[in-house]
Amino acid sequence: MKNKSLYQLIGSFTLLFFAALCYIVRFYPETLAGFDRGIIQAVHQLYPQLNGYFLWVTKFANPTTIVLLTLVFTGLFYFNKQKITALWLVTTMALVSGVGNHLLKLFFQRERPTLLPHMVVEHSFSFPSGHSTASTLLYGTLIAVMALFFKEKTPRLIAQLIAGLLIFSIMISRIYLGVHYPSDVLGGMLFGSSWLLFTYPYYKQKKLAYDLKAIRRNR
Repeated sequence: MKNKSLYQLIGSFTLLFFAALCYIVRFYPETLAGFDRGIIQAVHQLYPQLNGYFLWVTKFANPTTIVLLTLVFTGLFYFNKQKITALWLVTTMALVSGVGNHLLKLFFQRERPTLLPHMVVEHSFSFPSGHSTASTLLYGTLIAVMALFFKEKTPRLIAQLIAGLLIFSIMISRIYLGVHYPSDVLGGMLFGSSWLLFTYPYYKQKKLAYDLKAIRRNR
């Protein structure tokens, strides 16, 4: 695949950055206090004008929403003869967002911040942010395969931009609602991004091979 090495290089740096953040959270969490507090205070400047928006947008990464959208898009891809895309999506969401993120939370057992009142109820641990991981993986996958929905470049770029802004808004919402440190959402984004960057070239290779076989069968 063209640019395979570039994806892997960026993925390596992303994974390295995530590993460094994990190490700091595990052994030197106090060193993140200034970073986290500064961003929390900056985001909280938007309070209370954007309460409605962030309470709404965070629902796009709630577990129920993520499961339903994953099933919908997996089915959509599968029944439109995009089986490799369906497999990539469901594997990504089940293994990384579902199992991987949960195990990381149990390992780090980071308590949620108490700097601001919690505007939503959460019961799990804080690092890495499940909303951040899930939104990066689901909407990031859709960004990567947006050409399946839009053949023309301009509408495809617009849709990709909207999906990217949705991911960013969800990440900010977790800080705004008081239930995550900025380092939590950064960790979730890095975790999800590293998986997508490493697996995307292999997805493209498998999809190309599958499409070529399908063309030969239909001749």
